[in-house]
Amino acid sequence: MKILDKYIITKFLTAFFFTVVLLVSVICVIDFTEKNDDFIQHKLGAWQIISEYYVNLFPYFANLLSPITVFIAVVFVTAQLASRTEVVAMLASGISFNRFLLPYIMGSAILGALTLAMTGWLIPIANKTRVEFEKKYIKNPYRFSGRNVHFKIGPQDYAFMESYDNVNNVGYKFALETIDGQVLKRRLTAEAISWDSTKQAWHLTPQLLRTFSGEKESLKSLPPRDTTLNLFPKDFASTYRLQETMTLPELNRYIDTKIARGADDTQVYLSEKYERFAYPYAMFILTVIGVIMSARKSRAGVGGQIALGFVLAFVFIIFVILSRNLAAVGTLSPLLAAWVPSIVFTAIGAVLYRVIPQ
Repeated sequence: MKILDKYIITKFLTAFFFTVVLLVSVICVIDFTEKNDDFIQHKLGAWQIISEYYVNLFPYFANLLSPITVFIAVVFVTAQLASRTEVVAMLASGISFNRFLLPYIMGSAILGALTLAMTGWLIPIANKTRVEFEKKYIKNPYRFSGRNVHFKIGPQDYAFMESYDNVNNVGYKFALETIDGQVLKRRLTAEAISWDSTKQAWHLTPQLLRTFSGEKESLKSLPPRDTTLNLFPKDFASTYRLQETMTLPELNRYIDTKIARGADDTQVYLSEKYERFAYPYAMFILTVIGVIMSARKSRAGVGGQIALGFVLAFVFIIFVILSRNLAAVGTLSPLLAAWVPSIVFTAIGAVLYRVIPQ
C-alpha cells in the first residue's frame, strides 16, 4: 500500500465514521423526543435507557444507514480532493482513473467486511436487548390474535388450535392429526391444551382418539395427560422485529424450521438473510458511483455534489423499501428483492463510468 492509498483510505474512513456518528446521533435525539413520554410513564432512569436501549440502537441505525453514509463520505472526500485540484494532479502524474479508484475499493471492502460481521453476529445480539426493551416499555402488550392456526410438527403430524391465549399459554379446541399422503390415519382432539413450565410439557384435557383404517373408524377416550410436542409457547409469542434479533446461524435454523412446518410467512426472514449479504456489495457499488460523480470539479462546488449525493443515497433507500414491501406481499422473491437496489445501481454505475469522462 502506497502513501497515496493510505492518504485516501484514511480520509475516506474518517469521513465515513464521522458521518455515521453525526447522522445516528441526530436520529437518536429525534427518537428520544418521540419516546420520552413512554420513558417517563414507566419511570425509567437515564442509565437504564442509555445502556439497554440507545447503546444497542446506535449500531442498528449505523448499519441501516451504511449505504447512505458510505456514499456521502465518498462524495465529500472526493469532491474536496477535486476542489483542491488534487485529483487532477494525481491523474496528470500518470495514475489511471482505475488506479485512483483502488483505495476507495479497499476502503469499501474493509467497511463491507465489518458490516457483514456486524449484521451476522454483533448487531443481532444487541438487538435482542433493544427489541425486548421496546416490547416491554414502548409497544402495547402483545396478544396472540390468530384463529384456526395450523402447525406441521412432524413429517406426518399436524397440530390445530381454534385459538390460543399467550398470557396463560392455553390453547383451545386442540387437534392432532396424522396424515399419510392425503389419507387421515388418526385424529386426537381435546378441549384445551396448556403449557406446564415446570415439566416443560403440554397438559391435555380428556381426549377423544379417532383411528381410521380404510372405511373403518375406531373411537377411544383418553384421560388427561402430559405430552411433548414439537410445538412451544414461543411459537405463539410476539414476532416483533424477531428477524433482527437472530444471528446468521440462528436465522438459517429458524428459516429451515419455518419451511419444514410449511409456514407462509418466511419471506420476511429470507429477505433479512439476503439483505445481510447484499448490503456490503451495495456499499461497494455506491462507493464507485460516488467517486465517478465527484472526481471532477463542479460549478456547484462541494456543497452541490454532497447534496446530489444525499439525493442519490435516499433514492437507493427508497428502492430498498419498495423491494422489501414487494417481497412481503409475495410479488418478488426475497432473493431478488434484496438484490434489486444493488442491480439497479450497478447498471447506473456502469452507465456513469462510460458517459462521464474521467
